[in-house]
Amino acid sequence: MAERPEDLNLPNAVITRIIKEALPDGVNVSKEARRAISQAASVFVLYATSCANNFAMKAKRKTLNAGDVLAAMEEMEFERFLEPLREALEVYKKGQKGKKEVSEQKRKDKEKKTDSENDKSREEEEEEEERMEEEPEAEEEEEVEN
Repeated sequence: MAERPEDLNLPNAVITRIIKEALPDGVNVSKEARRAISQAASVFVLYATSCANNFAMKAKRKTLNAGDVLAAMEEMEFERFLEPLREALEVYKKGQKGKKEVSEQKRKDKEKKTDSENDKSREEEEEEEERMEEEPEAEEEEEVEN
């Protein structure tokens, strides 16, 4: 478990992308400034996680949920971020629901395909059995003729 910001290293590529998206074009950020922002982000993540964990513990849960994070943001006096966070959470939930529906549809399609293949296989087996039954009859008729 990361106890200190130094123990938590956020990926540099992620930090750089966030910084670039937050600043206007043409603004450069020194390596030292990126490192400082990375450290600040680490401190923020640890603090927000700790606060959210307190809410989960008060509710006698071991799993943090989105409500805990929102409550932590409010406790940390980041109220102005609550609405954008709620909106982002809603978009995430819709995306997950869409993925679940697609996955469910794929599962149903696969079952239909498997059922269809099983039906074809059963039909082929039945036809083969019928042919096998017909062959001895044809052989018996030939023997009777001879």
